[in-house]
Amino acid sequence: MAGASDATEPDDDNLVVVSDSKTVKTDVVLVGAGIMSATLSALLRLLEPNWSITLVERLDGAAAESSDPWNNAGTGHSALCELNYTPQNSDGTIDIAKAVNVNEQFQVSRQFWTYAVENGVLPDVRNFLNPIPHVSFVEGADNVAYLRARYEALVSNPLFSGMEYIDDADEFARRLPFMAAKRTFAKPVALNWTQSGTDVDFGSLSRQLIGYTASQGMTTLFGHDVRDLSKDSDGGWTVKVVNRRTRAKHKIKAKFVFVGAGGGALPLLQKAGIPEAKGFGGFPVGGQWLRSANPELTAGHQAKVYGAPPLGAPPMSVPHLDTRVINGKSYLLFGPFAGWSPKFLKQGKVTDLPLSVKPNNLASMVGVGLTEMSLLKYLIGQLLLSEADRVDALREFAPSAVDSDWELDIAGQRVQVIRRKGAGGVLEFGTTVLTAADGSIAGLLGASPGASTAVPAMVEVLERCFGDRYQAWLPKLKEMVPSLGVNLSGEPKLYREVWDWGTKVLKLDQPA
Repeated sequence: MAGASDATEPDDDNLVVVSDSKTVKTDVVLVGAGIMSATLSALLRLLEPNWSITLVERLDGAAAESSDPWNNAGTGHSALCELNYTPQNSDGTIDIAKAVNVNEQFQVSRQFWTYAVENGVLPDVRNFLNPIPHVSFVEGADNVAYLRARYEALVSNPLFSGMEYIDDADEFARRLPFMAAKRTFAKPVALNWTQSGTDVDFGSLSRQLIGYTASQGMTTLFGHDVRDLSKDSDGGWTVKVVNRRTRAKHKIKAKFVFVGAGGGALPLLQKAGIPEAKGFGGFPVGGQWLRSANPELTAGHQAKVYGAPPLGAPPMSVPHLDTRVINGKSYLLFGPFAGWSPKFLKQGKVTDLPLSVKPNNLASMVGVGLTEMSLLKYLIGQLLLSEADRVDALREFAPSAVDSDWELDIAGQRVQVIRRKGAGGVLEFGTTVLTAADGSIAGLLGASPGASTAVPAMVEVLERCFGDRYQAWLPKLKEMVPSLGVNLSGEPKLYREVWDWGTKVLKLDQPA
């Protein structure tokens, strides 16, 4: 598993041992050591250096679940290549609103990472961020026409001005030799190519952020499980914690709690009993990838190439052939293929899903079960795939793929949000921030684009939960994110300034 250097890796040196009878007080408790809690910890430490912060993680290391590099695609999601963000309307026009919104959010994250590198918060940029082109790929006349229309709709927007449209077979082969090998080009092909995409190791990024905050006084409790949360009469929270190694129990009293526990967030928010979590449910979907470390293949494919989802399949099923850079080494991943388990975390329990069903979300869960037949059909089909079937799917991207070059890798669990709608529920493929009305607790549910939008999501938490302080924080926040509160797509000059700043500091104008 990839990680930051030893100097930035949090470990048991930061562990505070608490006796059963002792109750510890802290300003902030962060539950989970993934990218969301890591980001919030760094933001809070930079804004409030004197606040006490305690991070609680059930596993023995940071970013070992959804933020681990092998458990996600590592795409710096900025809607450059993901076709599900640019649907085609019935009149043939392309709706780019979601693509622009996702890209705007990524720009916020990119600016914060730039500030963090420039100010020593993130000491090893190449360990978490590498320049990799983002590419959309289609085959067939109708799909080529769609991709051309998509390009024309996006390229006039400043955020997408670097995009290229390619439909020449020779140019295709020059840029993507692995995908071109043994391809007959009997059907027309096309690409939307953006050179300025990125590959992100969110595990390394999380560990570096947590390492910084721990070095600045944050208490880190690894191997500790949050068993319950209860509201106190003073408006704060009592968090009941168990040491998974010694079984010792203790309590932490906090003024503010953030639940960034990935798939484990929903059960904890349900235990907290906040009205805002009522009606919400979750549906777990596992992921699987074909992975290759063959240096000949990795040298012949330096891009993240996203295709179109199979007919009737959900957005999370969009196939892609990705370059990944983990611990300085290049790999290729193809997928995702869906798996299924009732667990909400890769290292969770089979009781996670049934125990998440409550009287207040039963209608939502049943409603989704009755309406999402296409998802059910897709999952059953995925579970029936053989190893040979998966490589056959890869050959639609890369006809020369050989079975022996690839191995199956089990990725992380994603819990899709089920939200109450009318008398039933609806399944959402996005990220939802939940906050209590009094701002004393917040949590994050959902998946993609998830990690790439961690900074805007956590800034939203700051604004919603610390309204009395947010205005005083704004000057510092705008130092970290100069475009905060501004749509860069409407401010091309500012966009170019912050983009060039990030490119220089993050060394994205240099080879990976």
